[in-house]
Amino acid sequence: MLPVFDSGSPSTYSGKVFQVVLGSLGVFLVLPLLVVCLILESPIQPDVLRLNEPPVMTGCYEPNLELRDAQRLFEDQILGPESIVNIGDVFYTGTADGKILKLVGRRSYVVAKLGQPPCGSTEAEPVCGRPLGMRVGPNGTLFVADAYLGLFEVNPTTGEATRLVSGGQMVAGRKLSFINDLDVTQDGRKVYFTDSSSRWQRRDFLLLIMEATADGRVLEYDMDTREVTVVMENLRFPNGIQLLPDEESVLVAETTMARIRSSTGGYWVAMASIRPNPGFSMMDFLAQRPWVKKLVFKIFSREVLMKMAPPYSLVVELREGGVCARSLHDPQGLVAAYVSEAHEHDGHLYLGSFRSPYISRLQLHRP
Repeated sequence: MLPVFDSGSPSTYSGKVFQVVLGSLGVFLVLPLLVVCLILESPIQPDVLRLNEPPVMTGCYEPNLELRDAQRLFEDQILGPESIVNIGDVFYTGTADGKILKLVGRRSYVVAKLGQPPCGSTEAEPVCGRPLGMRVGPNGTLFVADAYLGLFEVNPTTGEATRLVSGGQMVAGRKLSFINDLDVTQDGRKVYFTDSSSRWQRRDFLLLIMEATADGRVLEYDMDTREVTVVMENLRFPNGIQLLPDEESVLVAETTMARIRSSTGGYWVAMASIRPNPGFSMMDFLAQRPWVKKLVFKIFSREVLMKMAPPYSLVVELREGGVCARSLHDPQGLVAAYVSEAHEHDGHLYLGSFRSPYISRLQLHRP
């Protein structure tokens, strides 16, 4: 009979081997990551940020599927129609390839191009231009805020574009780096606009949000004197702007702080993402952990981070004092995604988007 040597059960031996292999693999993967994290500099230097608690999603804010009934217009024909205006039944918008488009029926026509080719990529935006906010002036011209190139007045018939304010120019010692939205007084003599940051450009908007840089401003352009003056400053990513009916004050969406400044009633607010309450909010989690923000931007690209952000389209109608009148939802953004603006016309709500290849239209008063 052969001697038997007991070295433990096969399962115990295999388990030890597995643990050794798994531990070695962990060290092999984690060690380079730690080295990278220590060597690479983070592009942002965030501070601790405290956000107000978001409203509980009950009552007026109760989730629904209202936006799922929206119809997509010009799908795959346009990209990133951020702002929408109309003159009669003709609509106008600016797109990610630097164009001002006229939308008639089911067809689109190029009214103007503010920049120069090449176009079609974020790297080319500073030269191509990126039209964002748009309004119709009292004389039927289009006032356009281009993130890089400045403020323009565009003749919608001839396509002639007149630059009012240059992007990159210095105002009160700081550069206009990210011109975003605008509104025009009824007499057309003054234009109010937001400059989201003097440090970051539009193509760096994720960095601006994560760093929570407080260098955004609201400015006034006087059509008579051609002077630009600062109205509000030290804002964290001022975005949309709307003059109140008395034109004595404005509403400003302060994106990073998830709030609207100088709130009053009778307007639509469009949101591409939310801070769920109840529920886990990544924005609130990161706001108080700057070191996590820095680590995230060392490891992941901006494209990856955009895909990680859960889309949730929400449009809210607010009344006097910021009281919610109704809310329209599209959880996961399946029909209307990345909404940036809500424009009401003739019983419909037209939704712009900073990223989607379409405009969404929702009938407001359905039988």
